[in-house]
Amino acid sequence: MRELVTDMTDPRLADYARLTDMELRIHLESAQGLFIAEGTKVISRAVAAGYPVRSMLLAERRLGDLEALPAAGAPVYVVPDETAERLTGYRVHRGALASLHRKPLPEVPALAAAAGKVIVLEDLVDHANVGAIFRCAAALGVDAVFLSPRCADPLYRRAVKVSMGAVFAIPYARMTGWYDGLADLRKAGFRLLALTPDATAAPLTAAAAGGRIALMLGTEGDGLSSRWLHKADQAVRIPMHPGARAAGVDSLNVVAAAAIACHVLAGGDETRSAEGP
Repeated sequence: MRELVTDMTDPRLADYARLTDMELRIHLESAQGLFIAEGTKVISRAVAAGYPVRSMLLAERRLGDLEALPAAGAPVYVVPDETAERLTGYRVHRGALASLHRKPLPEVPALAAAAGKVIVLEDLVDHANVGAIFRCAAALGVDAVFLSPRCADPLYRRAVKVSMGAVFAIPYARMTGWYDGLADLRKAGFRLLALTPDATAAPLTAAAAGGRIALMLGTEGDGLSSRWLHKADQAVRIPMHPGARAAGVDSLNVVAAAAIACHVLAGGDETRSAEGP
C-alpha cells in the first residue's frame, strides 16, 4: 500500500523522526522493539532474514526504487525530498528506509552450544566498528558473535548500514553481565583467546588451530579490560612487520584486527609477517 504523506508531523512517520539523534534513537528503538534499515539491498536482506516490516519510507525522487523493495505487505509512505530530510535529519541518499520489528535474541548458552568459532566483543561503542566487524565475521565464516552488555547495538541504523546487512546473516547474543560474562562460553568448551598488541603474546595463527575458539576483542581505545585478559586462556597477537614500530605503528585498529582474526579462525592464515609467510 503506497501513500503520499507531506506533513512531517504525521504520526505514521514517527519511526523515522530524528534518525541522527543517537541518544533519542537508542532509547526509542529499544523501548518500541524496532530498528531502521536503509537502502533497498539492506532492507531486502532484513526481510529475507525474517524481520517483520512495520512500514517503509521512500523519498519522492526515488519512487523508481519502489519495484525493487520487497513486497512485505506493510505501508510505504512516499514523502517529498525536503520532508524526508527535515524528518530524518539528513539527506536520504539511498532513497528507501524501513522500520522493522526486532526478533528475540538467543541466550548465550544456547548460541554457544551451536557454534565452533566465535568472536567476543567487549565494550565496543562505535556502531560503525560493530557493523564492520559483523561484515568481516559473516564474510569469513565465523559462526557467531557475542557482545558484552555495553557493546553498541548491531541493529542501530549506522551499524546495519556499514555491515551492508551482514548483521542479519550471523547469529549473535548479548551477555546479561560483564563480570562473569565469559563463564557460559567456558562452560560450552571454548578456549578463550585474548587479542592484544603485547609483543610477548603468542602469534594468533598457532594458538587458533583446532578446537572451539572464542576470540576476544576489546574496546576501540584501551583494548580488553584487565579482568577479561586475566580470564583468557591465552593472550594472542597479530605479528607486526619489523619496521612497524619504527613507523609508529604497534597495532591495528579493531576492525582491521577483526578481519585478520576472522580469516585465521576460519582456517586461513595471517598476512605475511616477521615470522614468515
